[in-house]
Amino acid sequence: MTSEVGPVYFLLVDDLEENLLSLEGLLRRDGLVLLKARSGPEALELLLQYDVALAILDVQMPEMDGYDLAELMRGTERTRRVPIIFVTAGAADRQRRFRGYETGAVDFLNKPIEPDILRSKASVFFELYQQRYQIAAQRDELKAYADALMEADRRKDEFLATLAHELRNPLAPIRNGLDVLRAAPEAPNAEEIRDMMDRQLTHLLRLVDDLMDVSRVSQGKIELRKARIALSDVVKAAVEASNPLITTGGHELVLDLPDAPVWLDADLTRLSQVVSNLLNNAAKYTPEGGKLVLSARCDGDEVLITVSDNGVGIPSDMLPRVFDLFTQVRDNISRSHGGLGIGLALVKQLVEMHGGAIVAESAGPGKGSSFQLRLPVAESAPPATRAAEPSLPALLQEDTALKVLVVDDNFDVAQTVGWMIETIGHEYRLVHEGKLAVQTAQEYRPDAILLDINMPGMDGYAVCRALREQTLFDDTVIIAQTGWGQTQTRTGARESRFDHHLTKPVKMDRLEQLLADILSARRNSHLGA
Repeated sequence: MTSEVGPVYFLLVDDLEENLLSLEGLLRRDGLVLLKARSGPEALELLLQYDVALAILDVQMPEMDGYDLAELMRGTERTRRVPIIFVTAGAADRQRRFRGYETGAVDFLNKPIEPDILRSKASVFFELYQQRYQIAAQRDELKAYADALMEADRRKDEFLATLAHELRNPLAPIRNGLDVLRAAPEAPNAEEIRDMMDRQLTHLLRLVDDLMDVSRVSQGKIELRKARIALSDVVKAAVEASNPLITTGGHELVLDLPDAPVWLDADLTRLSQVVSNLLNNAAKYTPEGGKLVLSARCDGDEVLITVSDNGVGIPSDMLPRVFDLFTQVRDNISRSHGGLGIGLALVKQLVEMHGGAIVAESAGPGKGSSFQLRLPVAESAPPATRAAEPSLPALLQEDTALKVLVVDDNFDVAQTVGWMIETIGHEYRLVHEGKLAVQTAQEYRPDAILLDINMPGMDGYAVCRALREQTLFDDTVIIAQTGWGQTQTRTGARESRFDHHLTKPVKMDRLEQLLADILSARRNSHLGA
């Protein structure tokens, strides 16, 4: 922690110009500014303008002598602690010295002044002032750090309380739905309950994904998969994602988009996430039956995307903070509109990763808000590509089911994945420990292995390497699955020779497609043989 010290000011007061010039010549040094005054009133004016480190006062001056000036300085809060050195033409008697020290003098010097003595004494006060300045600056910096830590701690506590609240919101109806279905599996509203539980689980996963995303982006561990995409596709995906929240709030959504196609070099998933987060934010902070507007227009080589609403608005003191992590526009936790306060922080980071910028505007509480997003546009449409061949369905024939080994130390995770595999139409076997997985694979001869990476003892990386060392498993598809989705986890999976990587919780449609691809490749390989 370093603080740069500004200039140090000394005040020289003498009614004779030649004496002032003599003092100036003796004291001149780098970092020192010498203020000169030829009378008491002139000196007082300078003292009001500058923070003086030392005053050198001539005793014998007309109208206001050095003692009178010193007494006035001691009577003013701003100057009462300025050290004073008196300069006198003759030896001061005991009574006059006592008066001088009473007014705050630290020393007396007799004329003619000995240069080395003056420089030595002045140097002490020069260095004392610099040290005092540095200490004061460091004190202010430490106080600022302490205040920042206290604010961070407050926001952390507030975030944890909000997180607990937000996690309970979807967990409570899921728990309630399970209790109802357990008591009455064939209840008339069983399908409605399952739909509700699916929606709440999706919401829960979105909360966790947002937490993971903001952590990855903050640490620079997320990579954009840019391609030439149409703005209309971004809007379509965003509206589809936000439509349930907009519909629940009874809001009207107005789209105002350019007639001509607008092309972007961007990550479709991440950019639609940005627009969806803005729409979700507008829906949450707009009373029921509000109006949301999503508009876009080209502005030179940029596209301006605006999401506005007629909701609760943003107080002026909150506008600079709306993109800060864990910040929500609210009075307190009990009046939270939901969410973890990370959506807009994630939006800002993703926008900047795309080379864009975003600002928030609001006329104040109750007057709605507007978020304006600027992104660079691409020059032309992407080259035409052939449509991809449709993939083979997962379950082709009864006798073409795959044998899948599921390895996970969490019994419930392993079992539910097994049930999904069985529902899709394949066989499975469960193992909950790394060494046993290698032995079971040798006996079971699976077509595919779903292998958890984070297991105690022999982890998934080690299991995969052990399997790859055996020619028996050259054609076995090994799929990593983990609760961590960071880049280094995927890199480690590739280095250990995994074929695929899935992030927990594994979605059934993704698993079905992956197993279908494996089965299709296996059939084609047999046909080719």
